[in-house]
Amino acid sequence: MEKQQEEKQSASAASFRARLKTFLVWGFWVGVVFFSVYPAANWLASRQTRQYVLFADWELGIPFVPQWIWAYLSMYLLFFLPLFFLRPPAMRRLAKLLMCSTLIAGLVFLLFPAPIGFSRILPETEPYRGMFALLFDLDRPYNTVPSLHVCYSAAIAAFLFREGNKAMRVLMVFWLSLIVCSTMLTHQHHVADVLTGLLLPWLVSRFGSGKKC
Repeated sequence: MEKQQEEKQSASAASFRARLKTFLVWGFWVGVVFFSVYPAANWLASRQTRQYVLFADWELGIPFVPQWIWAYLSMYLLFFLPLFFLRPPAMRRLAKLLMCSTLIAGLVFLLFPAPIGFSRILPETEPYRGMFALLFDLDRPYNTVPSLHVCYSAAIAAFLFREGNKAMRVLMVFWLSLIVCSTMLTHQHHVADVLTGLLLPWLVSRFGSGKKC
């Protein structure tokens, strides 16, 4: 009995090491693609004279609710869940999907630079004032359509939804809904940005075959 338990523990440890290796290696390449494409596209878009208005006037009436920054930033927690709930082949497919989506989004950013219509105003109270000041410094308001924040969140949530049990599926739907709402209530994105952000990973998976990208 003890030997069987040791063998089971050893197999479990080996499985986790394999998942961790896959997570770190492919996460590294996702980071390389993102940090190569996103800042460059934002800088180039900011220098273009022709820019597009891809939001309706009524969207400017969406309230700014600084507290939703917590839901917005929760995407970064979502990034760690594949390590614990996805097997290495699924993690590789997810990483390829994210990289393909980033490259396509970068091209769209360059072809259709669309600044945010909201005025960027810092909240009066802390910690939100400092948090938004840092966010505004790091993320210039040109890479809007599609929202990679929504795209990444939707792709990860979709993989976890497929692999998870009922509780995980409910959690993913709820969490993704919060993130989607947060992108607008923090005035980081408009409706078109969100819709295209949800659509992009599905299109890449459907027509580009996330396994090959």
